[in-house]
Amino acid sequence: MAEAIVTLTEAAAFQIKDMMKEQEEENAYLRVGVHGGGCSGLSYGMGFEHERRADDVEFEQHGIKMLVDRDSAPILRGTVIDYKQSLLGGGFTIHNPNAIATCGCGSSFRTATNAGTPEQC
Repeated sequence: MAEAIVTLTEAAAFQIKDMMKEQEEENAYLRVGVHGGGCSGLSYGMGFEHERRADDVEFEQHGIKMLVDRDSAPILRGTVIDYKQSLLGGGFTIHNPNAIATCGCGSSFRTATNAGTPEQC
């Protein structure tokens, strides 16, 4: 397994494990990636997957096997995924040190070397 590209906090890992159990995905990988789109040009994606692709980097955090495709890896390197609980509910937060601009929605961003494909809000 490779060095971790993305860091999961304990709170995020706990929430992901709960989601895996609820959706009967205990044996799945957590895929984290980036794709073009969103107000600022790039958007994050997270989901469960059972197949590892040839261009994936695999690593493990808090007992969760994770996949990041090689194109997303340099954009995501150093990113921290956390889970915050509040009176209005909970949600994942993503802190990406490579992002130089983000949208008000918090899920769209761009980096100094990748502007992505911005869309209308």
